[in-house]
Amino acid sequence: MRKNIVAGNWKMHKTHTETLALLDEIVLKKQDTTTEIIVAPTYVNLKAAADKVTGKGITVAAQNMHQAEGGAFTGEIAASMLTDINVKTVILGHSERRAYFHETDALLANKVDTALKHDMRIIFCFGEELKDRQIDNHFNIVEYQLRDGLFHLEKKDWTNIVLAYEPVWAIGTGETASPEQAQEMHLFIRNLVAKVYGNDIADNLSILYGGSVKPDNAKEIFSKPDVDGGLIGGASLKADDFLAIVNGF
Repeated sequence: MRKNIVAGNWKMHKTHTETLALLDEIVLKKQDTTTEIIVAPTYVNLKAAADKVTGKGITVAAQNMHQAEGGAFTGEIAASMLTDINVKTVILGHSERRAYFHETDALLANKVDTALKHDMRIIFCFGEELKDRQIDNHFNIVEYQLRDGLFHLEKKDWTNIVLAYEPVWAIGTGETASPEQAQEMHLFIRNLVAKVYGNDIADNLSILYGGSVKPDNAKEIFSKPDVDGGLIGGASLKADDFLAIVNGF
């Protein structure tokens, strides 16, 4: 059975002190829930965050990692460095990584392979830009990103995959895909995975929506049958807002 997940991507926000304070507030205020709560602080705060929430029902994820096992890659982080500090979930393919750092589907496929070698769970991001949706090419874009980034995997690998659909035009713009648009794409994604890997893989796959989810729209978005949670940006930086989204199920 697939899991409901709400993941907060903190991006380049929060100092060390602010990170610990926000985690304290989340731990204090969170209610009992079957929804998995994930937070992704910046690299320099991962170890402190992982130590802070151990045994408290919160998972810490990294925002990115390098595809190499190690080497002369200044400023990069290897999978083994993450797992050694008990960070075993990583976000890959976020729209900002694709846009600002020119990460391609081929590169992301290599990152996925490296993460899986280290038995890491991957939140794999993908989605169309506004121009693609305007010319009705959004389904093709999503299919190409999934095929090139993930469809080389074996069935067994999918137990470590979470998908996060990001309509790029609805990130940080104040625009949000309607719940019906989110459901339409999530159903398309699930059916696509089913065609390649079978219904058992597709039915147990968590697919998150990542486009300006807020406390006032989370419940309606999460009510859709193929939406299993959210990858949250700005709203994850305030404990009350983030937890209101978690409680949207």
